[in-house]
Amino acid sequence: MKKTDQILLGHGSGGRLSHRLLKDTFLKYFSNSELQELNDGARLKFPGDSLVFSTDSYVVDPIFFPGGDIGRLAVCGTVNDVAMMGAKPLYLSVAFIIEEGFMISDLEKILASMKEAAEEAGVELVTGDTKVVPRSAADKIFINTTGIGVPIGKVQLSGHFARPGDKILINGMIADHGITVMARREGLDLDVDIKSDAAPLNHLVGMILKELPGIRVMRDPTRGGIATTLNEIALQSDVGIRLFEDQLPVSQAVKAVCEILGLDPLYIANEGKMLVFAAEQYVDQLQALMKTHPYGRQTCVIGSVEDGPQGKVFLKTSLGNERLIEMLAGEQLPRIC
Repeated sequence: MKKTDQILLGHGSGGRLSHRLLKDTFLKYFSNSELQELNDGARLKFPGDSLVFSTDSYVVDPIFFPGGDIGRLAVCGTVNDVAMMGAKPLYLSVAFIIEEGFMISDLEKILASMKEAAEEAGVELVTGDTKVVPRSAADKIFINTTGIGVPIGKVQLSGHFARPGDKILINGMIADHGITVMARREGLDLDVDIKSDAAPLNHLVGMILKELPGIRVMRDPTRGGIATTLNEIALQSDVGIRLFEDQLPVSQAVKAVCEILGLDPLYIANEGKMLVFAAEQYVDQLQALMKTHPYGRQTCVIGSVEDGPQGKVFLKTSLGNERLIEMLAGEQLPRIC
């Protein structure tokens, strides 16, 4: 793929262009030992303790969709990024960029949704900022959230910790969020019940980490979907990853929409799902435990970690063939979160 001297929509995809922009541009200026880990949060060291810190911005279009809105997305997304680092989220900051003319009634709907999501997650929104820009200088409303949490015990999670023999679990159906947002944006009259899976996963994460050892990696597969997230982890850990098509949890409704539109659910964003890498001897116990939680009842094993090829992800198809699953190269569905 050719380099470009301009920002493209694909740079916001979470895929190959995003990865290149981060490594070639941002890390050139901001490089440090913690940032170079390329996780979704940072474990910050303080005298006698450490914190986990993460930030994210949300520009989803449309701002309201079945199963959620930009406010719920902002809270859940940042809560989940902190949780995936093996931490208990405690506090959030929130910053709004609002276009002139935006309806206050819509803002209140968003704030109410954020309040509900924060209460479910058990976090407090403790500081923030609001900026208003002229008409057409933004698209309705953008939200940035920053989260701080404390590590759960001595657990260390990172995309660098996947090991050959590990199994990969996911806590439910994939691609619901991306398909829901796309369908609402394009005004598709789908005769199926699909809604966003946006949810705070920190209580599920906390339960797992307190009950079971042997957890290597946790990651929420948002932009770029499962395919891009697993490629990132394969590169971080220098391992190979194999997925099994027959074990991938995709609803019939999402499959149907993807077939009609020529989309691959492996590359579509999720907002209430997490990938969990665990040592093989703990997998049965882990799966049973996750199924006791409301956000984990559909937990299943979808793949395994292998010696190689290093940095590569393969899918074993239902026909017994294998195909390479590459990192998302462009922008399949822009402004999905």
